Amino acid sequence: MSDKISDKIYTPPQSAVQGAHVSGMAAYDALCKEAESDYEGYWARLARELLSWKQPFTQVLNDSDAPFFKWFEDGRLNVSYNCLDRHVEAGRGDRVAVIFEADDGSVTRVTYADLLARTVQLANALKARGVKKGDRVVIYMPMSVEGVVAMQACARIGATHSVVFGGFSAQSLRDRVQDAGAVLILTADEQQRGGKSLALKSIVDEALADNSCPTIRGVIVYKRTGGAIGWVEGRDEWLHDAVAGQAPTCEPEWVEAEHPLFLLYTSGSTGKPKGVQHSTGGYLLHAALTTKWTFDLKDSDIFWCTADIGWVTGHTYITYGPLALGGTEVVFESIPTYPDAGRFWQMIQKHQVTIFYTAPTAIRSLIKAAETNAAVHPRNYDLSSLRILGSVGEPINPAAWEWYHQHVGGGRCPIVDTFWQTETGGHMITPLPGATPLVPGSCTLPFPGITAAIVDETGNDVPNGQGGILVVKKPWPSMIRTIYGDPERFKKSYYPPELKGYYLAGDGAIRDAQTGYFTITGRIDDVLNVSGHRMGTMEIESALVSCTELVAEAAVVGRPDDTTGEAICAFVVLKRPRPSGDEAKAIAKQLRDWVAKEIGPIAKPKDIRFGDNLPKTRSGKIMRRLLRSVAKGEAVTQDTSTLENPAILEQLGQAY
Repeated sequence: MSDKISDKIYTPPQSAVQGAHVSGMAAYDALCKEAESDYEGYWARLARELLSWKQPFTQVLNDSDAPFFKWFEDGRLNVSYNCLDRHVEAGRGDRVAVIFEADDGSVTRVTYADLLARTVQLANALKARGVKKGDRVVIYMPMSVEGVVAMQACARIGATHSVVFGGFSAQSLRDRVQDAGAVLILTADEQQRGGKSLALKSIVDEALADNSCPTIRGVIVYKRTGGAIGWVEGRDEWLHDAVAGQAPTCEPEWVEAEHPLFLLYTSGSTGKPKGVQHSTGGYLLHAALTTKWTFDLKDSDIFWCTADIGWVTGHTYITYGPLALGGTEVVFESIPTYPDAGRFWQMIQKHQVTIFYTAPTAIRSLIKAAETNAAVHPRNYDLSSLRILGSVGEPINPAAWEWYHQHVGGGRCPIVDTFWQTETGGHMITPLPGATPLVPGSCTLPFPGITAAIVDETGNDVPNGQGGILVVKKPWPSMIRTIYGDPERFKKSYYPPELKGYYLAGDGAIRDAQTGYFTITGRIDDVLNVSGHRMGTMEIESALVSCTELVAEAAVVGRPDDTTGEAICAFVVLKRPRPSGDEAKAIAKQLRDWVAKEIGPIAKPKDIRFGDNLPKTRSGKIMRRLLRSVAKGEAVTQDTSTLENPAILEQLGQAY
């Protein structure tokens, strides 16, 4: 598939423009102008319109301690109240909040009244366990209604949740529990994915072994499969037992707008994962606003975001944004290829999904599946309910965009190609479906109120048509507040002094000379984007080197991959002679399995290359640019005269 940005322009169809929340480019321009002329007034208006406040705010933005910005800080509200109670109080309790489809295809519909009742019961169970405002709770659960309830229950009592993706290993879970100082873990016996039962509780037990997480006081376990699990009396409790007999009401904890709603750990370019801390008021505002404008969400819509709640997309566009607006959404437990690669299309047909939001990785894998098996091609399903498509996690290449537009959207559905990050809380650069002309491969224009720009290394704007560093010039409500427990790392990572106080996104970008449209060109640091999941190269290198019996040294880089966006390539020096042939294949498999155990299967290197040593400068610095060229199979054209060991490049040519 070509990565060249398309020169085609698709104007929004009249069906998308008519009745849209933001209808036409004049409406988009008017919002941008309002934000430009009265920045604080713009955000204040939207915060009052979209959120219910127990105590109204009087101050909008406090920038006195930049870059530790505060929004609406004297206001008080509760996220769970905004997502659940207010809809029930408005007489909409019978409205379906969640259509849950399990791995085996069984469907459960949960109304707002049901969701509120379950949230209240779990909130009371957490309080009975001594969890209070400000405590951290780790959620290590499958995609489920229970996972959404767990997040809402924490928000209800003012506990700060930290969801850990169910594919992460015991060590990754332990690292996050320890860093957060969590007091309780919510988990499940097992998760069900693709017809297989996968352990969760046993991974929790391994993470907590040897009193390695002394802050944990309890583990609450959702019985998903009934599989055999270990049990620690006094620490472990079944979810159904914990909520049984709990009171049917729980007054929300009215927290200040800056109260930490959640921590979400993302890999950095060092070995230690970083806890991105998000606020309550500013985050919820942007979650609701972007759901409303980017997806043009209406009462008649069935919204489906295919992300996992373990990632920020699942936070913003499953647990919080759609529910804050009183929407109806699909929550899916399984994978897109089970029992076959027609699962997504079959579900859209079955549930009459109108808005579908998925990742380019999924789209590319389903293109391949449709090319090899005509039975799972989207044309075999009735997808006429769809009106808007979305893309998230990484840039979508034009060829995949065109296929998605033609074969899934029938050529009639706008595609919102959304650029944002864990740290931004919600969409930053994105088309609006009833306004923005679309160019395949471009995320188009900033969301109204977001001041995205492209600058050079000194923070000066670069002209359109010239690549540079993506920044955001003004603070916005849903921005990261800090890295938990490490404010200096926050400043260094996101507000380096040379960039004039701008937020550093960490991505390179370019703006089209004619349209001004943004295109993201890739990471500028050592973070890989694999299937939409961000992982630090240092974290993977650390995992490889921790296999002390085998590995002396490792370096990890990324290379473009048609299916996953980026593929992980590891260059490894062993503590024994360099292997080849079947022996090299066996050791490569052993190292992949090791990385899967240490971090999770998503981090397994696709290519492993062995050398007697790594290409280094005479000062000992690994030449990663050279490794990137080798990983891509390119001829090495860089100057290698500074290499201590130029002959090494030939050894690294063979991938296993």
